[in-house]
Amino acid sequence: MVISAAPDVLRLVADPLRARIVEFLAEGPACTCHLVEELGATQSNISNHLRVLREAGLVAAEPRGRFTYYRLLPEPLEAAAGHLTTLATRARDTADTRQEC
Repeated sequence: MVISAAPDVLRLVADPLRARIVEFLAEGPACTCHLVEELGATQSNISNHLRVLREAGLVAAEPRGRFTYYRLLPEPLEAAAGHLTTLATRARDTADTRQEC
C-alpha cells in the first residue's frame, strides 16, 4: 500500500506511538534498537508500527550489515501539510459565508 492521500498520513500518525516514531525518525535514520531504547516500547511493537509505516510509504528501510535502519520520507508529510494548509485557507476564505437551510 502506498499513501495516496494526505488523510492517510494523518490517520497513520494519529496513533501516539507511531507519531513518536515519526518524530524520532525526523532527527535521522535509526534502527529498531534505537527506537526501543528511546521510546520504551517492545521490539515487536516497534517493528509492527515500522512495518505499517514502511508499507504506507512513510518510512524507508535501509539494510546496513546486521541491522536495518529506518528513514522518514518527507514527501508524504509535505503532502499532508499542503492538504491541511489548503483546508485552513478554504476555512478562512469561507468563514463569513453560510449555507441556507
